[in-house]
Amino acid sequence: SIQPVYGAQHPPLDPRLTKNFIKDRSKAHALPMKSKKASSFHEFARNTSDAWDIGDDEDEDFSSSSSSLQTLNSKVAKATAAQVLENHSKLRVKPERAQAVLSDMPTNCKVIKSSSEAQLSRTSEEACVRTPLQKQQSLPLRPVIPLVARISDQNASGAPPMTVREKTRLEKFRQLLSSHNTELDELRKCSWPGVPREVRPVTWRLLSGYLPANMERRKLTLQRKREEYFGFIQQYYDSRNEEHHQDTYRQIHIDIPRTNPLIPLFQQPLIFERILFIWAIRHPASGYVQGINDLVTPFFVVFLSEYVEEDVENFDVTNLSQDVLRSIEADSFWCMSKLLDGIQDNYTFAQPGIQKKVKALEELVSRIDEQVHNHFRKYEVEYLQFAFRWMNNLLMRELPLRCTIRLWDTYQSEPEGFSHFHLYVCAAFLIKWRKEILDEEDFQGLLMLLQNLPTIHWGNEEIGLLLAEAYRLKYMFADAPNHYRR
Repeated sequence: SIQPVYGAQHPPLDPRLTKNFIKDRSKAHALPMKSKKASSFHEFARNTSDAWDIGDDEDEDFSSSSSSLQTLNSKVAKATAAQVLENHSKLRVKPERAQAVLSDMPTNCKVIKSSSEAQLSRTSEEACVRTPLQKQQSLPLRPVIPLVARISDQNASGAPPMTVREKTRLEKFRQLLSSHNTELDELRKCSWPGVPREVRPVTWRLLSGYLPANMERRKLTLQRKREEYFGFIQQYYDSRNEEHHQDTYRQIHIDIPRTNPLIPLFQQPLIFERILFIWAIRHPASGYVQGINDLVTPFFVVFLSEYVEEDVENFDVTNLSQDVLRSIEADSFWCMSKLLDGIQDNYTFAQPGIQKKVKALEELVSRIDEQVHNHFRKYEVEYLQFAFRWMNNLLMRELPLRCTIRLWDTYQSEPEGFSHFHLYVCAAFLIKWRKEILDEEDFQGLLMLLQNLPTIHWGNEEIGLLLAEAYRLKYMFADAPNHYRR
C-alpha cells in the first residue's frame, strides 16, 4: 500500500514547527510585513508559520474556500514579493523584475500550485484561474527548466559532428556489444565517462543486468521478459479499482503529470501508471512512494531514442506501433526494477535508507569542508531540508534530464552506483556551490539557494567534472578515519 512520504519535490518538514494553514488564517490576517530578514530557521519559521501546510490531500481543491482565504493568499503572495524586492541583491533578482512582479500582481489572484504553472500563467489571459495552493508548498518554488534543457541530449541531431576520438569510442562500444560474450567489466570501464547515444539503449540493458552478456541469449530473453511483464498487467492491473489498491493508484495518477508537467510526452500517463502500479503491487514491503515516478523517465527516454531519431521532447508516442510501445514499456519496467532492487530501503516505511544517506552526507561534508558545515549549523539549516530530495530523486529534480542520463551512464558503471557512489556525487554537488553558500547569511537565503541551484544550462562537461570530483572524494574519504581532514 502507499506509504506516507514528505513528497518528491519538497524537503521534509518538522511537524513541531508547522501550523495548519486554514485554522490560522484569522491570525494570518494580522501578520505585519517582516521588517528584517530571518537569520535562522526558527526565526524564519515564526515569520512564515502559514507557508508550510500538511493538509489532508495533495490534490485537494481549495477553489470553494471563502473569500477571506483568497484575500489571505493574496496578502501572503504580496508579502513574499515584497520580501524578494527588499532582498533582491542577496536573492540575485533584478530589482526592476521584482518590482514588476509586485506591481503587476492582481489583488484577487490565488497562490498557484507550482513554478511550472507560474510560467504558464505569464502567457495566459487567465492567470488567476489556476488550481490553488498545493499541500506541501515550501518556499521558494523551483524555477521552470526549459523543455529543451530537460530532454535534449547533447549527442542528438543538430549537435556538432563527432570528433575522431568520439568515433573511436563509438566503434569500441560496437565491438564490445557485438562480440559473442560481451566483457561487462570492459563495458563498464568504457561507459564510466559516458555512453554514446547510438549505443546507450543496449548498453543500459546490459549494465542493468536486464540482458545477458551472451549475444545468442539476448533476443529470447527480451521476448520472455516482455511477455512476463504484460502477463503481470493482465494479472494485476484491473485490481487498481479494488478498495485496498485505490490509494496507491490514485497517488500514481496524481504524480505522473507532475514528473515533467510541461512536456507533451508525459501527458499520456497510461504507460507510466502501469509500470509504477505493477512495481508497487509486486513490492508490498515499500509499495509506491513519491519519487519513484521520476526514476522511470530516464529509462523511457533512452529506450524511446532507439526508435526516434529526432528529439523526443514533443514526440507523440501514439505514432509508434503497439509492438514498439510495448517493448519500451516492458524494458523501462525491468530496468527500473533492477535499479530499485539496490535502493529499496529508500522507499520502505519511514524511508530508513534516505535517513541514513542524509546523515552520511552530513558527516562527510563535515570532514570535507568544515567551514560549509559550520555555516549550516550557524543558521540552523538541516541537511534533511535539502538533501532529502537529492536522495529521494537521485538529483533528478536538481539537474536537466540530459544531465541525469549522462550521470546514470556512470552510476550503472560503478559498483553500487545509485546508492554508495551517489553519496559522493551529492557531496561534490554541494561543495560545488561553496562560494554561493558562504555568501548567504540567513536561513531563508540558504534554503532558497539550495532548493534552486542554477544548473539549467549544465551539460556533459559539468557532469564530467562533478563525477571526477565525486570519484576523488570517494578515493580520499571512503575508508578514512572520522577525524581526518584535508
